[in-house]
Amino acid sequence: MTRNILITGGCGFIGTNAALAFAGAGNRVTLVDNFSRPGSTANAEHLKSQGITDIVTLDVADGIDALRNLLDDRSIDAVIHAAAQVAVTSSVVDPLHDFRMNALGTLHVLEAARTAAKQPFVLFTSTNKVYGGMEAVALTESDARYAYRDLPDGVSESIALDFHSPYGCSKGAADQYTRDYARIYGIPTAVFRQSCIYGKHQFGIVDQGWLAFLTMQAVFDRPITVYGDGKQVRDVLFVDDLVRAMEAAISTPEKSAGEIFNMGGGPRNTLSLLEFLAFLEKRLNKKLNVSFSDWRPGDQKVYISDVRKMEERIGWEPTTSLEEGFEVMHAWIEEHKPLLEKYL
Repeated sequence: MTRNILITGGCGFIGTNAALAFAGAGNRVTLVDNFSRPGSTANAEHLKSQGITDIVTLDVADGIDALRNLLDDRSIDAVIHAAAQVAVTSSVVDPLHDFRMNALGTLHVLEAARTAAKQPFVLFTSTNKVYGGMEAVALTESDARYAYRDLPDGVSESIALDFHSPYGCSKGAADQYTRDYARIYGIPTAVFRQSCIYGKHQFGIVDQGWLAFLTMQAVFDRPITVYGDGKQVRDVLFVDDLVRAMEAAISTPEKSAGEIFNMGGGPRNTLSLLEFLAFLEKRLNKKLNVSFSDWRPGDQKVYISDVRKMEERIGWEPTTSLEEGFEVMHAWIEEHKPLLEKYL
C-alpha cells in the first residue's frame, strides 16, 4: 500500500533512514527540517541524490499553519515526528529552547494533525529518559557492568514516569500529549520510547548517538571521556530495525493507535560503556585514550527495554546483532571521514 508520509526532523539521523526506507518501498515522502543539527545539510544532499526532493525548511516550533498546510496539500497519511532537541546537557544550559523544540513543537504537530482535513497517524519518537534515573530499581554490579536484579526482561511501559532534567521534562510532556491526543481527540497516535539507536547517517554527539560518537572519536584518534564509571548499560537497536517497527506500527493502526511502546534492542542486545570501548579496541586494533569524569544529571545506571509488548501486539522484534550493525555503521564512518571530521 502506497502512503503519503511526512517526517519531521527528516534530515536527521532517524529521519534520513526512515525516508530512504519508506521511499524505497514506494511511498511518497515529504521531509521537514530546520537544519539546526550538524550533518542535516549533508543528509539532505544525500537524500536528494536518491530522488527524495520534497524537503521543506520549517521549524515545527514556529506554529501550526504551515504544518497543517503541508498535511492538507500532500494528503498525508502518517507523520513520523522525529524533530527534537536531543541533548540532556544542552537542555540544562538552555531549558527554554529545549521546551520550545520538544514540548511546544510536538504540540504544534499534534494540533496540525487534529485540525487537518484528513487526520493522519502520528508516531512520536520519545525517549527512555521519561523514566528518570530509576534510582528505586534494584541493581547488581560486576567488574564491567550494572544489571537489573529483578527485571530479566527489561523495563516495561508500566513503570512509573519520573521526568529528570529539562530534556526529560520536555520529551515527557510531548510523550504524554501524544498519548492523550489519541484518548481525547481520537487522533491515531503511537509513542516509541527509544533506547540507544545507531546506524548510518548519524552525526553522533557526546550525549546522543553515543555508539556513533565513540566510534568516530576512536577512528579519528581523539580522546574519549566517560561520564561516570563506565559500567552503565544500555540496550542498543540498529536503525533499520527501528524503521521496520515504524512501518509495522503505521501499517496496523488497529493494534498500535493510542499505544506506547518501549523500543530498543531488548535484553539480547545490551552492553556497558566499558564493554563497548573494549569492543572498539578489538575491532579497530588500537588503544583508546580514555579518561573519566563526573556522572551527568539523570543518567540511568541501567536502561534495558522490555520489547515484549511490541513483539506480542505488532509481531516485531529486533533482528540485527551489534556485530552486524556496527560493521555497517563503521563502514559508513570510514567512507565519510572527510565529511565527519568537520563536525567533531
